[in-house]
Amino acid sequence: MKETLADIAIQIQQIPAPTFDETRRAQFVLEMFRQNGLSQLEMDSVGNVLACIPGAGTDSPIVVSAHLDTVFPAETDLAIRREPGRIYGPGIGDNSTGVAGLFGLLGMLKERNISLPGDLWLAANTCEEGLGDLIGMKAICERFGSAPRLYLVLEGMALGHIYHRAIGVRRYKITCHTRGGHSWTDYGNPSAIHELARLVTALGGLTLPVSPRTSLNVGRIAGGTSVNTLAAEAWLELDLRSENESTLRELIQRIESLVESNNRPGVWFELQVIGQRPAGELDRNHPLVRHAKNCLSAQGIEPTLTQGSTDANIPLSLGYPSLVLGLTTGGGAHTLDEYIETGPLEQGAQQLVSFICGAWQA
Repeated sequence: MKETLADIAIQIQQIPAPTFDETRRAQFVLEMFRQNGLSQLEMDSVGNVLACIPGAGTDSPIVVSAHLDTVFPAETDLAIRREPGRIYGPGIGDNSTGVAGLFGLLGMLKERNISLPGDLWLAANTCEEGLGDLIGMKAICERFGSAPRLYLVLEGMALGHIYHRAIGVRRYKITCHTRGGHSWTDYGNPSAIHELARLVTALGGLTLPVSPRTSLNVGRIAGGTSVNTLAAEAWLELDLRSENESTLRELIQRIESLVESNNRPGVWFELQVIGQRPAGELDRNHPLVRHAKNCLSAQGIEPTLTQGSTDANIPLSLGYPSLVLGLTTGGGAHTLDEYIETGPLEQGAQQLVSFICGAWQA
C-alpha cells in the first residue's frame, strides 16, 4: 500500500497546479476516478473534482476532501529525489500525498469489499493555498450544506495530528501612493517604497500576544519604476492570524489604524482585504474527535489535538463537524526541499480507512 500511495502521490506531484491553475491536475484526478470504476463523477464550476462511492444504507453522507493546488509557480522544477525512507519534491507532501489518500481510501474499501452505511463523497478541491481564499471548499459546503455527518480534510504531512480547531486569518494588500518623480531633481519628495518600508518597520515593532498565539507576516512586497525614480506606488501583502477570533479582530483594528495614521499630504495608503479565513472549532470531546484519536492509537501513533488554517475553516465556521487528518510525516513544506517519509504511509492509510468505517457510528 505504501508503494502504491507513494507512486500515486508522485504522479500527482508531477503535474503543476498553482492556485487558480489546477485544471490539468484536476483532469488527471477525474480520469483516475473513472479508471477506478466510479461513475458518479463531475467537475464543478470552480474546478473541484467530485466522485461518489454509493452507500449501502441511507445514513448521512461523509465528504472527504484534499486540495489540489500548491504554492509553487507553474514553471517550478518538480523533479523528484529519493533517499532511503524519503521522497523529496516541491508539493509532494502538501498536498499531493493528501490527494493520493483519496485513492488509497478508495482502493482499500474495494479490496476489503466494505459497504458503508451512507454515501462517501471524494473531493479534490481547488484554491486552498495563497490567495485562493478557500474558494473550492466554499463551493463544496454550499453544495452539501449541513447534510454530511462530517467534512474530513486530508493533508499529506499531518499524520498524528487531529486538527479540530480553525485559526482565523485576515489578509491585506496595502498599497502606498505618492506623486513620484526623479531621484535627483525631485529628491526630498516622498517615495512610495520608502514610505512602505517605514510601515513595514512599524508593523514589525508591534507587540503580539503569545497566548492566544497570534502572528503577523509580510509575505510579498514590490513597487517602483526604476533605480533612479522616486516610486509612485509600492505594495505589500500582509497575513494576520490568531487562535482567538476576538484577538484577531483587535489586531485588525490596530493594523487599520496604523495604516490610516501614515496618510499625509502627498502620501496615501490603500487597504484591500484579499483573504479571510473564518475561525471555528469542533469540541475536543466530540465523538468524532475521540474516534480519530482511537484510530491513531490503534496504529501505535500518539494523537495530538491541534489547530491550523486549512480547508476545514469553512465547515467549522459554519458549525458543520469537520476534522483534518494526515497520511504521513515529512518536512520542508512550501519549500523546494519538501519531503515525505514513506515508512508511515501504511499506518496513515490504515488509520484513514478505520476512521471512515467507524465514523457513522462514532
